[in-house]
Amino acid sequence: MNISLLLCDDHALFSDALASVLSHEFQVLGVIGTMADIPAAIRRHQPDVCLLDRRFVDGDALDRLTDIRAARPATKVVVLTADQDDDGLHRALAGGAAGYVQKTCGVATLTAALRSVVAGEVVVHVASERSALRSRGSAEAMRLAAHLTARERECLAMLVEGLSTSEMVSRLGVATTTVRTHIQALLSKLGVHSRLEAASLAVRYSLLDEHHTRRRRRGAATG
Repeated sequence: MNISLLLCDDHALFSDALASVLSHEFQVLGVIGTMADIPAAIRRHQPDVCLLDRRFVDGDALDRLTDIRAARPATKVVVLTADQDDDGLHRALAGGAAGYVQKTCGVATLTAALRSVVAGEVVVHVASERSALRSRGSAEAMRLAAHLTARERECLAMLVEGLSTSEMVSRLGVATTTVRTHIQALLSKLGVHSRLEAASLAVRYSLLDEHHTRRRRRGAATG
């Protein structure tokens, strides 16, 4: 499958180099250097994927993500960023981005992410010093788990149960892409790279038990 790609980045040296590299794997339709021009370019070129840098001279692309998505809903948007803040990840996914990739992840990872989103996956790749948690202990695990949303905790509990994606979809009554989005988000927040690692971390440090204990304590305090 010849995947078409629109590259949106206002750093000319970086974007030209990246376009050259990606042209070996994809049909690069053009490079857009101004955020205001992106919606019209998407409508004109109708790419399979819009690879969108987060930061432009004329603003944060996440602020315009709704307009960019609306230009052609069939175009998958993958946000490429140098930032490492969780807020950016959440905003991108909430705004309908199909992928969120940090620039430090490398070309091979980016290429795989672009192919995955075209195949219907939601992809998150972040390079973080939080990864693995091998020597950081319970306190660090609890700190990271505190950033999980209620629905992400539900998904984590189901991973501990060993449920498949289809079983999680059935239990939650949501779309497959929604479940995948929650899973990718919780993997990122916990600094792990697989469902098995997430489940193992939850069991090892009793992350779900701790959450339920805190809820009971809050309930008792307000009762």
